[in-house]
Amino acid sequence: MNSTAQRVEPGSELPPRPPAVDAEGRVLLKSMTLDELEVWVTKTLGEKRFRARQLWAWLHNRRVSDFEEMTDLSKAFRQRLSDGARIDALRLESVHEASDGTRKILWRTDADAVIESVWIPTPNRVTLCISSQVGCAINCQFCLTARMGLRAHLNTAEIVDQVVQVRRMYEEERRLTNVVFMGMGEPLHNPDNVIPATRILYDRQGLDLSARRITLSTSGLVPQIRRFGAESRARLAVSLNATTNEVRDWIMPINRRYPLEELMSALESFPLRKGERITFEYVLLKDVNDSLDDARRILRLTAHIPCKINLIPFNPHPGTEFVPSPPEQIEAFRALLSSRHASVTVRETRGDDRMAACGQLGSPGPRQPKRMDPPEAFRTHIRPSDAPRGPAGDAR
Repeated sequence: MNSTAQRVEPGSELPPRPPAVDAEGRVLLKSMTLDELEVWVTKTLGEKRFRARQLWAWLHNRRVSDFEEMTDLSKAFRQRLSDGARIDALRLESVHEASDGTRKILWRTDADAVIESVWIPTPNRVTLCISSQVGCAINCQFCLTARMGLRAHLNTAEIVDQVVQVRRMYEEERRLTNVVFMGMGEPLHNPDNVIPATRILYDRQGLDLSARRITLSTSGLVPQIRRFGAESRARLAVSLNATTNEVRDWIMPINRRYPLEELMSALESFPLRKGERITFEYVLLKDVNDSLDDARRILRLTAHIPCKINLIPFNPHPGTEFVPSPPEQIEAFRALLSSRHASVTVRETRGDDRMAACGQLGSPGPRQPKRMDPPEAFRTHIRPSDAPRGPAGDAR
């Protein structure tokens, strides 16, 4: 049972990775954990280890953008860094503010791709939603990003830089308290870059975010869930969204590879510290997954997993065939779960007037992956679409 599982403290037992480099061969400094930076500074540059810790503090704690600001480093060391390394991995493209104060931030990568982060201020916290890929390969039917297909993995520096630059931009206005890997992409489809990024974010000598306030959301890649549990202290959220394999096969084709039984078994053994819980995210789609029978099945599926359930009203986007569940159905769904003593919340929709809400990120253009054919019983419940569809077995 996960309530008694022991979770390792990741760190030096993991072999150091080579740093990411740009097209000109310059090292992207934010691609490295502190241990990796120490190896690079001592082995490649021949400097003392304490220099790596000084550099780390300038990158992540003080968050400078110019090597000349690193005043406790020697001029010669700063010049070597300037010649062969880079501080920022992303270029700010634009910021779009919604009426509720949510800000959709567009970044341009070296490969000329645009990715998005979302800065979400609420009275008690400020959350940054960050991306892990350009596009996404998982093809969830209700998500706008899925229409892009997968175009590229972000490297660790590009992931971390979203947080560093946003703190540089907005820290004087509001302190960032939470980071969620719920932007563009499936984080655990890019584990070699995402998992080290989580460790960089909660490093006490750098950005010093609480690991309990960093959440990674996955569609359910079972082997990578196990790896994440062993290598990171960040929290886990699972995008559930259906309570039967028939429906989940349709709206989340990854379920054809890792069906509900296999997913739930992995989550039952996921290592949790005392007081930790897994979050189940559940996007409510009218007449698809919002019946009271679905609510009862959620209770059965999660009965042996310490968890909380986050109900998410569907945020429509152009071309979607799905319709949001009406507020009264969402409330009935929530009330049934609550009456059985489940920990359940309904997510407040924020940023939807700037296409910054959950499921609305990306600018896909023509749809890349094909739509999945719905099961026969659901074909009268969704809006028709002229977009090409994949065959029933197409799990792209």
